[in-house]
Amino acid sequence: MPTRWNKGGLLARVNFPLYTLQMLTSRHILVGGGGGSSKTGVANGFEIFELSHDGTQFIAEEMTRHETGPSVVMNCATYNDGQRAWIVAGQESHCQLYNVTTKVTLIENGEINKCQTNNNKGSLRHRKKSEREEDVRKTKDKKIQEMENNNSSAKGKKLQLIIKPADSLQTDFWDVEPLQRVVRVSQDGKLMATGGTDGHVRLWKFPQMLKEHDLALHEKEIDDIDFSPGYSLLASIAKDGKLYIWNVRDGSKVNELTWTPPNGAKSMYKRCRFKRSEERKAKEELFVLSNSTLGKLSSFLQLWDVESNSIVKSVPYKETLSALAVSDDGKFVAVGTMFSGSVDIYVAFSLSKALHVPSAHSMFITGLEFLPSKLDGPAITSNTEAAVVSISVDNRICIHSINFRHTLPFWLVIVLIILSICGAFILCSYLGI
Repeated sequence: MPTRWNKGGLLARVNFPLYTLQMLTSRHILVGGGGGSSKTGVANGFEIFELSHDGTQFIAEEMTRHETGPSVVMNCATYNDGQRAWIVAGQESHCQLYNVTTKVTLIENGEINKCQTNNNKGSLRHRKKSEREEDVRKTKDKKIQEMENNNSSAKGKKLQLIIKPADSLQTDFWDVEPLQRVVRVSQDGKLMATGGTDGHVRLWKFPQMLKEHDLALHEKEIDDIDFSPGYSLLASIAKDGKLYIWNVRDGSKVNELTWTPPNGAKSMYKRCRFKRSEERKAKEELFVLSNSTLGKLSSFLQLWDVESNSIVKSVPYKETLSALAVSDDGKFVAVGTMFSGSVDIYVAFSLSKALHVPSAHSMFITGLEFLPSKLDGPAITSNTEAAVVSISVDNRICIHSINFRHTLPFWLVIVLIILSICGAFILCSYLGI
């Protein structure tokens, strides 16, 4: 597939509806979805794109496509330890683990060069086998070295991602229609959490996929889960209207976050993401999307203090919210809407709006992810302070970025204030006031 270019925020367009989005590396995004088990002709699976920036706009190039047969990929998670990566994808009632390895391949004129050498059998006919093998080896080494030293645009290196299916285990056991609805991997890569239609949140040792705890307080299917930055807590949201905080070490319930909506309205939690922080002893804060059960009333983006069970800040919305993401440095939070397909980015500590993208998609937003700043390598060089990728069932992958905010250092502000005061006094003395 040819390179896709960013036109009006568009990164790429695929041929199936998109339901899940993850960053695989600092430069690679993974999207998944499909048409389901019915024979519609729409494929199921996921694709991986490599991102770059040409100084003006972001560019996405397709690298790998993996089809999953009749099973649509509704949810997935990734983990990257800097040397290797894993993908876990929900496929019906099961969770499929994939190993991802990289391979650097030499290319020439846009195609992989296998560095094969034509042997002249006539010249080698009377030589020993060991001599012939040594000669071939030297010839290959010489050719590879020449290719590596050639910096022309026609020759170079290409990174290939090799995806291999590994273990698969059942994570949901509803007796009517079992389905894994969400999966997350902790930031330290030691635990995986899954939730499904049976209302259970299950913790698994990762990547061994061994069950640790079964958290069974929810009465309806799970909508979302997230690990805290310190790996000790897990938040879960379900269609029973409950938001629980769990201790991942022993599987006990720590807290239940509750609030009273204004005007006697009823609301349902939809998404949750812990706020990331560089401080070791920072208090645990959780971003939550809360939708009104009646469409005419307000929905909310909320920032909760988990320990005190209180809302720190809140932003009202006049439409239903569908997607949520928090940047890995904790500076920004992004929200996607249901009906207008819009994307908003907020400054995390104040919840002041930094960017509004109306009608970013023609249909509801199904996934949001910030480009990482510290995953497994340097961030993509660009003129933006933050960028968020969005997907939708309209088959489009888009990106929305915030330019660097130009602010003055605090000491310089103080100096300017002092100079202004001194200048005012001098002017008043000169005028005899």
